[in-house]
Amino acid sequence: MKRTLVAIFLTMSLCLLAFVQPSSAADIADGAKIFKANCIGCHLQGNNNVVKNKTLKLAALQEYGMYSIEAITKQVTNGKNGMPAFGKKLNAEQIENVANYVLSQADNGWAKKK
Repeated sequence: MKRTLVAIFLTMSLCLLAFVQPSSAADIADGAKIFKANCIGCHLQGNNNVVKNKTLKLAALQEYGMYSIEAITKQVTNGKNGMPAFGKKLNAEQIENVANYVLSQADNGWAKKK
């Protein structure tokens, strides 16, 4: 009887956990919209129209220490060199969504959606 109750409890717990999403889960679709509205002018297809070698492509992000949510978030928030700061225009969640979108695109080679 005790084993049956434990099994039921564990099963119910696992079922509940399967439906819980972390509160800070990134919204890639929202990040794509924000990127399109604010970033695409300089970063079309992950390129960089201002500093050509500092693209948003995987190799460049890794080479320049920008391959992380934290690094991209800091850059978007504060700006640097030719990049403006978006910390007053976008909130923290929007910036995190953009950072996650950029990393997902970099990981996928900035492939065009069909």
